[in-house]
Amino acid sequence: MALRFLVVDDASFIRDMVKKQLRDRIPGAEVYDANDGNRAIAQLKKQRIDVILSDWEMPGMSGEELLRWVRSDDTYKTTPFIMVTSRGDKSFVVKAIQAGVSDFITKPFTSDELTKKTVKQLAKIGKSPKDAIKTAGSGDRVAFASVDVLTGGGGAEKKPEAAAAKPAAKKAAKAKAQLRFATVTCPCVLTDMSLQAVNGLMQRQDNLPALFEQAAVDIEIGQEVARLNGYLHSIAAGDNKVDTSIIKFTVRFVDNDPEKFEALSRFIAKNR
Repeated sequence: MALRFLVVDDASFIRDMVKKQLRDRIPGAEVYDANDGNRAIAQLKKQRIDVILSDWEMPGMSGEELLRWVRSDDTYKTTPFIMVTSRGDKSFVVKAIQAGVSDFITKPFTSDELTKKTVKQLAKIGKSPKDAIKTAGSGDRVAFASVDVLTGGGGAEKKPEAAAAKPAAKKAAKAKAQLRFATVTCPCVLTDMSLQAVNGLMQRQDNLPALFEQAAVDIEIGQEVARLNGYLHSIAAGDNKVDTSIIKFTVRFVDNDPEKFEALSRFIAKNR
């Protein structure tokens, strides 16, 4: 019997990426998806799911609310539930554990991380894939969706509702932030922000990220930190020197969470 997975995330980019990796690495996998907790529950009622991989922060029903529903349901109370999230602070981890989470994957993540965590949970319920997982030559390559997904072909991510409701603000004042990729984390300065993307500067790294890699931008907004998920849209030298130590980048957002963009809107308006 085929292994069935449910991928829940408000960003279609993330859903498509996770679905592709599961299908590529677990032969015969059946993968379903939903863009929030309510639609996830509808999927869970249609067919039996073996492993759930869900985002934490989503509009409508959040990942935490979905997890609590799953753990209260007789059919799914022991089903592996992997939280895929940008958050890693202690209070969040404690809350997720108390709600019954099985494991975590932190965005951005590599395809190897996704495979290992998923296979580990399958093993716990006695459903390890019979065929070998296809990992040859993958190393720590970052998982990413097809170019069609990124450029508007089948299943490209929708524009955030908050972005549609408000005009994009540009030329925000410089802001300090943290830029995270699957293989490197570094401080950066944001030089331009809108509700769709950020431009910024970072120190040159030994292992530079590649185009279309997953990226997370942590922006300090007052006493809070806005964690926005996206992908690396462009990367270039900061000046004309071959040994330049400064890198220019653009990260485009893929989140569709109105609360995140509401906070970002206020921050942009305040710093214009």
